[in-house]
Amino acid sequence: MERVSGLLSWTLSRVLWLSGFSEQGAARQPRTMEEKALEVYDLIRTIRDPEKPNTLEELEVVTESCVEVQEINEEDCLVIIKFTPTAPHCSLATLIGLCLRVKLQRCLPFKHKLEIYISEGTHSTEEDINKQINDKERVAAAMENPNLREIVEQCVLEPD
Repeated sequence: MERVSGLLSWTLSRVLWLSGFSEQGAARQPRTMEEKALEVYDLIRTIRDPEKPNTLEELEVVTESCVEVQEINEEDCLVIIKFTPTAPHCSLATLIGLCLRVKLQRCLPFKHKLEIYISEGTHSTEEDINKQINDKERVAAAMENPNLREIVEQCVLEPD
């Protein structure tokens, strides 16, 4: 019950913030990097795990603190995601990284450069996986595979 109450409170605060009601009478200012980081987190938290019936948020693969947004220039931002696989030998860590990349490339409403990493020390092959999920050619090749693309689509599908 506590979790539901906390989730409801969190959702309500996000709705109020997005609608501009959280700062009554105040003019909408350009979004800060912190606000953009929350926006990124809102997008990735609902991604489903490829083998479990849970979201990445529920499994604590992603948390608000794993998202960082830095300003590159007036128009562009660098979005850095550091996710934590459920196990040090998680065979689906690359697929989770691919899901994160696909969802953000499709849904982020601001210009960005995207870097996705496994949190340091949380996976036995993190260096290799980090290279794979940040290599545009490998990502494009992976998404050409119909079976892999179908799995990614199921994971990034928004819940009803």
